[in-house]
Amino acid sequence: MIKLSWRNRGFWDKMKEVSSRGVSHRAAKVSDMKIPDTSSSSLFTPLALGQAPGKIILFGEHAVVYGRPAIAAPVQQVRARAEIWPAEACTVEAADLHRRIPVADASPDDPLARIVRLTCEALARPLPPWRIRIASEIPVASGLGSGAAISAAIVRAMLAAFDAALDDATVSALVYEVEKIHHGSPSGVDNTVVVYERPVWFMRGKPPQPFAVARPIHLLIADTGVSSPTRIAVGDVNKAWEQDPTRYETLFDAVGSVAQRARSAIETGDVAALGPLMDENQRLLAAMGVSSPELEALIRAARAAGAAGAKLSGGGRGGNMIALVDDEHVGLVSRALTAAGAVSVIATTIPPAIVV
Repeated sequence: MIKLSWRNRGFWDKMKEVSSRGVSHRAAKVSDMKIPDTSSSSLFTPLALGQAPGKIILFGEHAVVYGRPAIAAPVQQVRARAEIWPAEACTVEAADLHRRIPVADASPDDPLARIVRLTCEALARPLPPWRIRIASEIPVASGLGSGAAISAAIVRAMLAAFDAALDDATVSALVYEVEKIHHGSPSGVDNTVVVYERPVWFMRGKPPQPFAVARPIHLLIADTGVSSPTRIAVGDVNKAWEQDPTRYETLFDAVGSVAQRARSAIETGDVAALGPLMDENQRLLAAMGVSSPELEALIRAARAAGAAGAKLSGGGRGGNMIALVDDEHVGLVSRALTAAGAVSVIATTIPPAIVV
C-alpha cells in the first residue's frame, strides 16, 4: 500500500471537528477551522484542504462497461487528501511518489495537472499560484478508486481555496474526464462513488441512483499486493468480447441479473442472500478471464474461514477482493486472509441508509 506522509496530520483531526460543526467534511478553508497557531508565519498554514474516500464495487464490474448495472460503495477507512499552499506558480506535488508537476508546462495527459486545469476552466479562473500537495492511503491499481479519489480531493481543496462551489454532478464529470486517462474507457463508477460518498446503483449513461440500505453490510477488503491497472483488464475483456460477442453478452447479462437481485436483497435487508450472489458474480468474472491465482487463494481462504461470500472487486487480475462477514467470523476471516497472503485487510461497514 502506498501511503504518502503528512507533516500536518493535526489539520485532518481539525477537519473532523469542523465536520461535526456542520462544515463539509470533504473540503474546508483553514481560516474556517480555528486551528491553533503554531507559527507566526502563514507559510506554515495551508490555504485549504480537501479529501475523498476509496470505493469498492460490490456487484457488476466489467459488465457495467457494457450497459449493465453495478452496485458500488465508498470506503471511508482509506482516503485521498490534498493541501493547498501559497506559492509562486501552480504545481502539484506527490512527495512519496517523487513527483512534482508544474501545471502550466505539464503534458495534456498528465492526470494531476489535468484535474487542476479542468477545475480552473469550470470556474473560469486562471491557474492560481498554489502548491497542491497530495497524499493517499488508497493502494494504487488495486480496484479501490485511487485515481478518482485523488482527483476529487484536489477539486474539493481548490473549491475551498477559491471560496467557490460546484455541485456533485459537475465535480463527478470533471473527475470522469481524468478517469479516461487512467482507464481508457471508464465505466464512470469510480468518480460517481468517491464524489457522492454513498452507495449507488449505476448504469452507464444514466444518472447514478442512491438506494436504500436496510441493514448494515460488513465487509473485509483484502489486497493481493499485485498491481493491476484497470485499463489493461478492461481492454482485454473488450478484445475478448469483440472475438466472441455472443458468449460475453451472455456473461454480462448474467452479471446484470446478479446486480438486480443484490439490490433487492440490500433494500429489503436480506443480507444472507448477498453471500451466494457474491460467489455467483465471482464465477462469472472468472469466466471473463479477470480473476487470478492470488485472488482465488484469498477467496478460498475467506470462504473456508466462514465468510458468507467472496469475490474480486474492481478490474481484477490482482488488486483487492471483498468478503461478506458477520461479527462471529470477522476475526477468523481476517486472520485467514493474512495467512493466505493478503498484504493488508480493511474492515468496512456499509451503514443503513434511506432515500428521501
